[in-house]
Amino acid sequence: MESNVKLVKTILKYTFGLVPIVAGLDKFTNILTDWSYYLSDGLTSMLPFEPDTFMMIVGVVEIVAGILVLTKTKIGAYIVSAWLALIALTLIFSWTYVDVAVRDLVMAIGAFCLAKLSESGLVKG
Repeated sequence: MESNVKLVKTILKYTFGLVPIVAGLDKFTNILTDWSYYLSDGLTSMLPFEPDTFMMIVGVVEIVAGILVLTKTKIGAYIVSAWLALIALTLIFSWTYVDVAVRDLVMAIGAFCLAKLSESGLVKG
C-alpha cells in the first residue's frame, strides 16, 4: 500500500508542480491561449495597468507556486489549491468560463489532497 500512496503522491507532486510553471510561463507568451480573455470586465476596469501586465504578475505567482510544490510540497500544494479555488471563484462570480471554474475546483481538490498526503507522514519524500 505504501508504494501505491508514494506513486500517487509523486504523480500529484509533478502534476501540481509542473502545470503551474508551464501555465505561468505561458502568461508571457500566450502560446496556449490569450489569458487576458479570462479576466472579467469588472476586474479589468479596476486594474491600474494593462490586462497583459496583470497576467504576467499572475504568471510569476504561478511559477513560484509550482516551484514550491516541487521543493516544499506541503506548503506549495496548499498555495496551489487556494490559488485554483480563487481563480474558480472569480470565474463563477463573473459567470464566465464556468466550465473552467469547475475544472479548477476539481484541480484545487487534487492539490489539497497532495498537501494532506504530504503532511500525513504516511509517505516520506
